[in-house]
Formats: sequence, C-alpha cells, structure tokens
Amino acid sequence: MELRDIEIFLTLSEELHFGRTAERLHVSAARVSQAIKKQERSIGAELFERTSRHVRLTPVGEQLRDDLRPVFQSLKASVDRARLTAQGKTDVLRINLLVSNAHELRPFWDAFRSLNPTCGIRLRYNGFIDPFGPLRRGEADLLLAWLPVEEPDLTVGPVLFEEPRVAAVASDHRLADRPSVSMEVLADHGVIGGGWVQPDYWEDAFMPFYTPSGRTIERNFTCTDLDTLYMIISSGDAIHTLGAQVRRFHVRPDITYLHLDDAPMLRWGLVWRSDNDNPMVRSFVSIARELGTMSL
Repeated sequence: MELRDIEIFLTLSEELHFGRTAERLHVSAARVSQAIKKQERSIGAELFERTSRHVRLTPVGEQLRDDLRPVFQSLKASVDRARLTAQGKTDVLRINLLVSNAHELRPFWDAFRSLNPTCGIRLRYNGFIDPFGPLRRGEADLLLAWLPVEEPDLTVGPVLFEEPRVAAVASDHRLADRPSVSMEVLADHGVIGGGWVQPDYWEDAFMPFYTPSGRTIERNFTCTDLDTLYMIISSGDAIHTLGAQVRRFHVRPDITYLHLDDAPMLRWGLVWRSDNDNPMVRSFVSIARELGTMSL
C-alpha cells in the first residue's frame, strides 16, 4: 500500500465523506474512490459501508485504521524530520487552524521563526468534524479555535485575534441591501447547523441557540463543509453567521455579508493538550502573549 493511499484511507476514516476527503487532500473524489477500491481488492474485504446517506467504517476498516494510524504518523514524522534537516532545522511546530486568514496572522509565525531559527512551522486547516481530535491524537501541537473551549484535557492560552461577526445571505435575499442587521433575523429565517457532534457550549459560542431577546434560532439545515453551507445560503433557504474574515477570504458573487449589530466579538485563541510539555508550544504561547491580541 502506497503512502498516499494510506493517507487517503486515514483521512476518509476521519471525514467519512468522499468529497471532504478529496478537498482536504487536494485530489479528485474519483482518486479517493479509486484508492479505497484498490485497498479493498488487496485486502479482500470492504473497508467502508457506503450508502446514499452515510459512509462508515466496517470492522475490518476500523482495525486497519487503528493499526495504520501510528505507523503513518511515524513515517510522516520521519519524512518531516529529513526535510527539516535538509533545511538546517531540527524540529517543526504543527499548528492546525479553524480559520481562513492564516496570512493575516503572519506576525505570530514570523516572530516564532525569528526566535526559533532551527524550528519550522507547519500550518494546516483543521476540519470541523472531530475538531479536537488531531490534538488528542498527537497530530497537531496547537489548535487555533474559537473560544471558549472547556475540555478537561485541553489547555486554553492567549487570544490571537478578535473579529466582528457577519450574517451571510444570498445576494438576492430581501435583507441583502441592508448595511447591517440584528441577531433577531437569525430567528426569522433559520440557520444551518453542523452535521457533526460537538459540545453544545462550543456551538452556541459560534452560532447561538437563542437571540438576545430569547427567541429560538432554528437549525433548518445541516452541513459538514463550507461549500455546502454556501450553497444553502445562496439558494435563499437559510442565512448564517460567520466571522468577518470571510469578507476578505471568501468573496462570492452569490453571497452578501451584513454586519451583525448586536453580536459579541468572536474570539480565536490557542488550545493544546494539557499533557503536552513541548518547548516549542511554550515558546509560541509566550510570543503570542507578548504580541497581544490583534483586532481584525
């Protein structure tokens, strides 16, 4: 089994969605399907149950995932160390992000590189499915997530930046010509819920369950990826609230972003495993505290 095929299998075992797996690995969905079929022929058993509604691991697939995951992580770490050695570096700090604006956070990356010239930084997008899983499995050293995070095994550090919130509506929506709206419109039109299990307190911090006046904000649709979310919004079936960074990094002709007058600022902070005593993590956290919170 080739290294890339192992990566495809393990990613699909996390995402349980061929399209999201393809997007995450920057390959076609056909490439993902081809790799899985090839592995199933080689093993002689199905690794995933596939229906029109879901994808899930078979018992054989679960065993293979559990056996391959530590082996694959070790192989990737070896390749990463070899690459770093070739660049004159000795280690890498792995940071996963739930945001799109990594470019705006370069002062943090550059400050770390300046103070740790023998260390590299690997930035990766963190999926919303099992958002804390990469930290817990040791696949990332730091996570940049919206706050609060109140997990007993995770430590929350400094806030890197704060941003206003916007309501995303279809460009031909009756609200689209307004410069701003109240959170109350979310109860009027309904929003999009996540098609995954996450802590209620964490979901509420990003998309509240109630408006400031106490009205219920209904989740009329669910989705597990940004493309589907935007498709639902652009069709006019729902509106949604997002961080204002989307105005800079997700400009679309079919979507209009409206400022939310009465929404609290969205805070993005560092999170790491409490038992992770990595000196690079300590260094980055110290740098982040010294630079302070950015307002975007």
